[in-house]
Amino acid sequence: MFEFLFKYRPVLFREGEFTFLTPWPVGVLLAAGLVLAAVAVVTYRGAGRKTSAVDRGILSGLRLTALAVLLFALLQPTLVLDSVVEQRNFVGVLLDDSRSMTLPAETDGTRADFVRSTFGAEGSDLVDDLGERFSLRYFRFGSEVSRVESADALGFDATRTDVTSALDRAREGLSSVPLSGLVVVSDGAGNDGAAVEEALVPLQAASIPVYTIALGAETLEPDIQVDRVELPRTVLRGSDIVVDVPVTQRGFDRRTVTLIVEDGPRRLAEVPVEFEGDGETVLARARFTLDETGPRSVRFRIPPEEGEAVARNNARELLLEVRDDNEKILFFEGEPRPEVRFLRRAIWGDDNLQVVLLQRTADAKYIRIDVDDGEELQTGFPRSREELFRYRAVVLGTVEASYFTPDQLDMLADFVSVRGGGLLLLGGRRSFSEGGFQGTALEDVMPVVLGPPEDPREAFTQVRVQPTPAGRAHPVSNIGEAIFPPEAVVREDLDPEDPWSTLPYLHTRNRILETKPGATTLLSGETPDGTERVVLASHRYGRGKAIAFAVDDSWTWQMHATVGVEDQRHERFWSQLLRWLVEDVAQPVRVTPERERVEAGETVPIVAEVLDSAYIEVNAANVMATVTSPSGLVTEQPLAWTIEEDGVYRGAVDLNEPGVHTIEVRAAQADEELGSSAAFVQVGASDEEYFDASRRTASLRRLAEVTGGRFYTPETVDQLPEDLRFTGAGVTLREERDLWDMPIVLILLLGLIGAEWGYRRLRGMI
Repeated sequence: MFEFLFKYRPVLFREGEFTFLTPWPVGVLLAAGLVLAAVAVVTYRGAGRKTSAVDRGILSGLRLTALAVLLFALLQPTLVLDSVVEQRNFVGVLLDDSRSMTLPAETDGTRADFVRSTFGAEGSDLVDDLGERFSLRYFRFGSEVSRVESADALGFDATRTDVTSALDRAREGLSSVPLSGLVVVSDGAGNDGAAVEEALVPLQAASIPVYTIALGAETLEPDIQVDRVELPRTVLRGSDIVVDVPVTQRGFDRRTVTLIVEDGPRRLAEVPVEFEGDGETVLARARFTLDETGPRSVRFRIPPEEGEAVARNNARELLLEVRDDNEKILFFEGEPRPEVRFLRRAIWGDDNLQVVLLQRTADAKYIRIDVDDGEELQTGFPRSREELFRYRAVVLGTVEASYFTPDQLDMLADFVSVRGGGLLLLGGRRSFSEGGFQGTALEDVMPVVLGPPEDPREAFTQVRVQPTPAGRAHPVSNIGEAIFPPEAVVREDLDPEDPWSTLPYLHTRNRILETKPGATTLLSGETPDGTERVVLASHRYGRGKAIAFAVDDSWTWQMHATVGVEDQRHERFWSQLLRWLVEDVAQPVRVTPERERVEAGETVPIVAEVLDSAYIEVNAANVMATVTSPSGLVTEQPLAWTIEEDGVYRGAVDLNEPGVHTIEVRAAQADEELGSSAAFVQVGASDEEYFDASRRTASLRRLAEVTGGRFYTPETVDQLPEDLRFTGAGVTLREERDLWDMPIVLILLLGLIGAEWGYRRLRGMI
């Protein structure tokens, strides 16, 4: 409609410059126009008593407007454009070669069908129009970028879409020729992990516009998709794992499906998932345990439903390491109390946890239990970073802040933030505010807000502990079932199906009501007067985590009269809490591959961080990566210090064999071994292309607009050749296009004259 009224499409008006090219002096034409306007006004003013002032005003306005339109045409309005010179410029056509292109298009067929029919060897009207004006160069892009002759060379089997590399490669490949623009034909579903904004800067600097042709439907329906799942990088053997799996659907509302969790052929869990409204995400909570050590590939899948648009996005597979290590935890307690004995009893027989107890019995007098040798902790709490940092976690019981030197408090803070260890602070009469920790380095580490200290007799109260919504999604809340002794009297208002509701009351003398921003409350406690207390809270602090457990007597969960002898809730709680405390604690040497799943033949960049026993960065180390393939083939690759970052070493390894590859990094300095660390990479085809595979209109439109290009769909792509002619870069010439003969000018002129005549007839002036 715009083109019909104004002769040209809107893009020409946006790109061109508006001017008047009349051969007559503008002043003469304006003077003539003023004279005619004065005559028109005087004519109607002389109409006398036949007309009112309103009639004369309307008729004068209509005639003056008609004269203004006529004057506009006489001034010869012109649109000045820069158009590219035909066959003097190049256009790069980037064709998406990824798997998502085999999915349905917005209308009939697949997205790949459109690419083949439009940009194939036989060509199309679009390619013919482009070829008449430009020299075309085709590129295929997926996980790699390469030149092709036409779309017939595409296989649409790439497992990733690297738009950033495609734009860079095409720009560099055509840098020696006059380039009018780049045309990207894709659904926009990039998953290469690189930000497209990185490729926009050189394109903008070189004034190269990008024209995007968006393929596919805005929404794929009907469809079920398992969204991104978060798992810990490493876990201890036998640890409970609780995962919230987000599932999105369209077209299956009010239906129930089953989420299946598998470790290879072993089925770990089955969770019913009840869908709600169309397009809403449902969280399916799965609980399972991994007992086999080494790298484990955990799969979360929902069997495909009949009629699904995409079935390959119903499953997610993640890699994690199950370790059978001995995790060493330092438990420092300031006074003898039952909590110590029952905590140690709770983890008795757990070969993965070694709790080294340092208990103060008097000034400078200690009991040491489970130490490795006679010199360990001989002088009390560690006084050096090396001595403290050998532990994976620290548990502080009821011990006052004044016991520690300022250096020891700073060292404890660094143990969490720098070393990446776990710190668990227990409640008691010398803990938190009552222990005088306000204003110390350890207060910053705590996940809770400390108030002023109170009289222990006034602050002491009982609490009924319950998980918060966040706590129920955490492994610490998976404590098993309640077992009641025959003689126990259980209140009728308790829910036997909820293991937390039947636990006895605990006691606390630390009034903690608030957590710090970013901290998460996992357990809360209700006092007899209805006040909510924070019982268990945590947050990340630097590289590590800090946890506050603000009760005095969790041992009551084991010894109360309503708890059976075989009841394992207390044991499971402490086992899960301590295993979480040491989860993913960093070693002095830590290796991280850039990607954990790649295709065969890809090069995987790896980064290693090397620290000494005091967790200080080491730059002059000898760092070697050893890669073990699934068949047992061993290769080595040295890593080089990056210079820009202390303690950071980089390198790359080639992985060709399908399966799980082990990458072990060892670091040494002179004759001293600094440590080692292992990571795992899965080699094989990925289904990542089938996730979130609907058309990404917003990202493709932004890519075009930021670079000065245009956005198209298959329905509007026929406008591309003309748009490139006037908006493209390269070799151009000036072109003038008349606007005086636009249909809108004639329509306005006839409409105004007709309106004047009609109004005069209506008022009886004819």
